Amino acid sequence: MSVPKDDGALNALVDPAEDTTPDVVDSVALARLYGEPLFAMPQDLYIPPDALEVFLETFQGPLDLLLYLIRKQNFNVLDIPMAEVTRQYLSYVEQIREQNLELAGEYLLMAAMLIEIKSRMLLPVKKSDTGEEIDDPRAELVRRLLEYEQMKLAARKLDDLPQLGRDFQRSHAVMDLHIEQTLPDVSPEDLRNAWLDIMRRARLNAHHRITREQLSVRDHMSQILRRLGDVQFMEFNELFMERVDQGDAAAVIVVHFLAMLELARESLLEITQAEPYAPIYLRLSYMRAAA
Repeated sequence: MSVPKDDGALNALVDPAEDTTPDVVDSVALARLYGEPLFAMPQDLYIPPDALEVFLETFQGPLDLLLYLIRKQNFNVLDIPMAEVTRQYLSYVEQIREQNLELAGEYLLMAAMLIEIKSRMLLPVKKSDTGEEIDDPRAELVRRLLEYEQMKLAARKLDDLPQLGRDFQRSHAVMDLHIEQTLPDVSPEDLRNAWLDIMRRARLNAHHRITREQLSVRDHMSQILRRLGDVQFMEFNELFMERVDQGDAAAVIVVHFLAMLELARESLLEITQAEPYAPIYLRLSYMRAAA
């Protein structure tokens, strides 16, 4: 099948008047840089050597590494096989020494300590001047390892506790509070109870004032003599009912009774009664003598 040549159509395909190629092709772009798509990795891109470094095991220091080697192989921390542990420790130190010499310095110090302990264990055991055996060269290292493990477990327990920002977030709520003071409703029963309470307190705080009243027995004796001087006889109750009717106080009635007894003691007044339970009568003694 032959296609006629058309120079005008071919030139339009080679050099179109309007660019119809899309500016962004997301399906094939590797990344975006400042909003522009990248279709290939830049040739001048600098990647630091440590950027792609992967740490399979991370340790916080020489003691952490040493404790890891002991626990991983189920060695007894009180009876450490120094030859095997030292060999594994030096192997790890050699690896980190090739990558970071500054980091390896701290580990090299512990390696020297392990070699020293190993060499001391190879020497014959000698007794001290007192005859006692010298302490195990591993004793100080064991003490440090046990203390470090204890602190590490304590730190792990603290890290397991819920932490703000890691395990939970603090909630914040904005409340538009409008406080309006409301008066309580008062019922008649409430007023009654309040009034009864006031009266109860008033009775508890009541004051009894005692005043001194000038009462004279002699004065009342004169009054009784004048009263009986007008009559021949007077009933006992009548003499005192007059005082009661006048509204005299109890103290006045008592003094009036004492005045009557004093007149009878001085034989100026006679108190008579015809028979038991009969009315009692009063009369002046000198009135009878005159009769």
